[in-house]
Amino acid sequence: MREAAFVKQNKDKWVTFENVIDNNAKISPDELSALYIEITDHLSYAQTFYPKSKTLLYLNSLSAKAHQKIYKTKKESKGRIFSFFLKEFPEQFYLHQKQLLISFLVFALFCIVGAYSAANEQAFVRSILGDAYVNMTLDNIDKGDPMRVYKEMQEMNMFLGITINNIRVGLMAYVLGIFLGLGTLYVLMKNAIMLGSFQYFFYDKGLLWESVRTIWIHGTIEISVIIVAGCAGLVVGKSILFPGTYTRLQSFINGIKDGLKIIISTIPFFIIAGFLEGFVTRQTQMPDWLAIFIIAASLFLIVYYYIIYPIQLHKKQLKHV
Repeated sequence: MREAAFVKQNKDKWVTFENVIDNNAKISPDELSALYIEITDHLSYAQTFYPKSKTLLYLNSLSAKAHQKIYKTKKESKGRIFSFFLKEFPEQFYLHQKQLLISFLVFALFCIVGAYSAANEQAFVRSILGDAYVNMTLDNIDKGDPMRVYKEMQEMNMFLGITINNIRVGLMAYVLGIFLGLGTLYVLMKNAIMLGSFQYFFYDKGLLWESVRTIWIHGTIEISVIIVAGCAGLVVGKSILFPGTYTRLQSFINGIKDGLKIIISTIPFFIIAGFLEGFVTRQTQMPDWLAIFIIAASLFLIVYYYIIYPIQLHKKQLKHV
C-alpha cells in the first residue's frame, strides 16, 4: 500500500486517538488500550514499509504519548501473565530478531574458538574449566561413569542451584548491555568458549556422543536462553548507539524495558532447564531414543517460541492492517 493511501485510510483513527490523549477525554482503560493496540499495529506496519517517513515519526510520537497514560490507568486482568507470554512478548520480540541472530552467531563463533584452542593447546581446557573439574572428570572416566558429576548432588539442591546460577548469567548478559553491548558480548564469549572447550575435552577422550546425549538434555534449553538473554543485552546496547527517531534517553528507556521483557520470558525456560539438569540428566542409563526425543523437543520449543511464533503473529498483524 502506498504511504498516502495508508495515511488516508487511517488518519481519522489517529486524530480521534490523539484527541483522547491530549484532551484527557473520559474513556475506559480497556477502550483506550484497544485503540493503542491498533495504533501500535500501524506503527509496526510503518516501520516495515515507510522507514524514515513523516508518518513513522508521527506514529512514534503518538504511541509514546499514549503509553504512559494507558499503563497508569488500566487495571491488570487476571490473565495478564498468560497474555504477556502468549501475545504481548512474542509480538514485540519480532522486532529483535536481528539482535537474536547476532547473539547466536557470536556464541557459535566463540564455541568454535574454544574447541579450536582446546585442540591446539593441552593446558587450555584446564585453564578454562579448572584443574579440580578436569581431574574429577578424568577420575569418573576411569571408573566407567564419565557423566557421574550429574549424580553427585541431591536432585532438589541441584535444581535450585543450577536454576539460580543460570538466571544470574542471563541477568548479567542483560545488565551489561549498558556498556554499549560490549559487556553482553563478553558474557556470551566467556560461556561459549567454556562450552566449546568442554565439548572438545570429551571428544578428545572418545566420549563425544556420550557427552552430547547427556549434557544436551538440559543444555539445549539452557544454552539457547543464554543466547536469548544475550539478545536482551544487545537490545539495550542498540538503544544507546542507535536511538533512531527517539531522543537517546527515551531510546535507552525503551531498550531497558524491551530487554527486561526478554529476560522475563527466559525465566520459565531457565526453570525447565534446571529441572532437567537436576532430575533427568542424571538418568544416564536412559535409551538413546529418549535422550534424542528430549533434546529435539527442547530445540523445537525454543525455535518455535522465539522465532517461528513471533513471525506468525507479525504476519497476522499485517493482514489486519
